[in-house]
Amino acid sequence: MMPLRLIKGRYRILHSQPDGDSVHFFPDDAEAFAKLRVRAHLSAAGSVQLRLDAIDALETHYTPRAHGGFTQHQPLALAHAPADRLLSLLGFGDVKRDRETVVSATPDETPGYILTRFADKYGRPVAFAYAGTADQADLGQVQVTAAMLRESVNHRLLAEGLVYPTFYSKLYPDLRAELTAVSQAARTAGNGVWAGDATTSGATITSLADLDDHVVILPKLFRRLVDYLALGAGDVSLDRFTSFLATRNDRLFVISEAHATGMDTITAVAGQKLRLTHPPEDLIFLEA
Repeated sequence: MMPLRLIKGRYRILHSQPDGDSVHFFPDDAEAFAKLRVRAHLSAAGSVQLRLDAIDALETHYTPRAHGGFTQHQPLALAHAPADRLLSLLGFGDVKRDRETVVSATPDETPGYILTRFADKYGRPVAFAYAGTADQADLGQVQVTAAMLRESVNHRLLAEGLVYPTFYSKLYPDLRAELTAVSQAARTAGNGVWAGDATTSGATITSLADLDDHVVILPKLFRRLVDYLALGAGDVSLDRFTSFLATRNDRLFVISEAHATGMDTITAVAGQKLRLTHPPEDLIFLEA
């Protein structure tokens, strides 16, 4: 069981751009994160942007580091599906967007709570998110069981195949095992992203449009690929992609091999085709 802190609050989405693994949360106790020594970055309105633990949704809008004024997205039907489902699970209906920004929703806010114990380097609490109310005390410690995990929106999105599993080192093994099982079941059923997933079978990249419209791969791999291609001024050659990965600090642990390594060593490139040599649930990334 994993000890996490419970924080009660509300979700609000107007004028924000929630996607399938991130949403704004307003704690009831304005000092909640400070009291728990969680280094979260609060907005002027008192909200934080959550990073939902253990999942990664296809990108609806990603700006690479060397962006040159452009953004990329993954196939939008699959990218929007987890975003829509997340908001539905949190109790929102009739959500309307202008591009990616929510301009109206019913109701304006919904009650909820999160389980967390730390924030990432961007100040986003890494959390399991829940709709509704909790019986436990606000800011209290909770020993999270697999049964409790199944009530989280994180688990439900994975179980429906709408997001990829992406595990980091601070997630406890028993919870990771539960999330792995439901991810593998969704893959076997061919649900959601798994119907067209090319992460380990291989994706062929001949243009940036392939990434936008056709290629379905682990979002973390997509982001690294877009960062790399942004340096090429339109050149989509993958000849130096693994060398590029070696310069990044993407340290990871391959569970099946009990081996610590980097993302470059598990990425295979042959011409314009790339793939990961291990499925996402076999990887544990180290927090930067």
